Amino acid sequence: MLAELGVSRPLLVASERWTDLGLGVPTTGHWTEVPSERIADMAAHVGDGVIAVGGGSAIDLGKAASAEAGVPVVSVPTTYSGAEWTSFFGIRDPARRMRGGGSGAQLGAVVYDPQLTLSLPRPETVGTALNALAHCAEALYVEGHNAEADEHALTGARLIGESLPRVVDAPADVEERRKLLEGAMHAGMALGGSMLALGHAMAQALGGRYGLPHGAMNALTLSAALRYNAEVAPDAVRRFGRALDTDDPAGRVEELARLGGFGRLRDFGVPESDLPDVAAATVERAGARANPRRASAGEVEELLRSIH
Repeated sequence: MLAELGVSRPLLVASERWTDLGLGVPTTGHWTEVPSERIADMAAHVGDGVIAVGGGSAIDLGKAASAEAGVPVVSVPTTYSGAEWTSFFGIRDPARRMRGGGSGAQLGAVVYDPQLTLSLPRPETVGTALNALAHCAEALYVEGHNAEADEHALTGARLIGESLPRVVDAPADVEERRKLLEGAMHAGMALGGSMLALGHAMAQALGGRYGLPHGAMNALTLSAALRYNAEVAPDAVRRFGRALDTDDPAGRVEELARLGGFGRLRDFGVPESDLPDVAAATVERAGARANPRRASAGEVEELLRSIH
């Protein structure tokens, strides 16, 4: 695969769980967080390609290096984020307490191995799967959505809704892990053919401000966004619900979130007094602008309070 891509001297980017891969690759850096200003420094170590092993953060970092250096990235996802299917990436800017990003990654290939997900803890399993589920929901009602993305979104939602509870009940079930990865793949393909919407905008604002896990934040914000968008995109929300085999998709999302121990924003230390600022940051994000109805800061604040 690497030879076909013309890659012989790749930079390996790996999540902390995968730093001891035994590949004999020299270590050029070990960071618990990679701020945006370090991307150019990291890209200087890139040879002729990037291999990213890990969850959405590692893959986003690999894509950032790919875009900066102009080389292909090979993704080996070990969670269910679906980040491997898009050329854009998110990078947190700690100094500005916000999540930014960019685009232009050269997607080379994706390698899926459900065995690599067996050691993923329950919160990360549920959080990243619900991040993927949010991609499915948003692809159905975001402005400019299309039939191909819709099909991937519905398939992804069905697979995630069916397999996630089974994986939680039987974490060592490789076949159910494979189905969950397949669902995340379809979710990523749906996102690649559409855009993010309001739920992700809230999750990004929260994650950027407090450094909270992206999947966990989407697990909480998706239900609020579904209830908000049910008024303006009822058919899309109903189709999403049918894929989850429910008449109450927001309620079903909340049930799935509880499998990971996700309850309220306050459980993550988000102060209620900060919600107006989080709402103001949310409405400035592209996802909020692509939502089927543009929410005001006041409306977003109400949504945040509903899950606080």
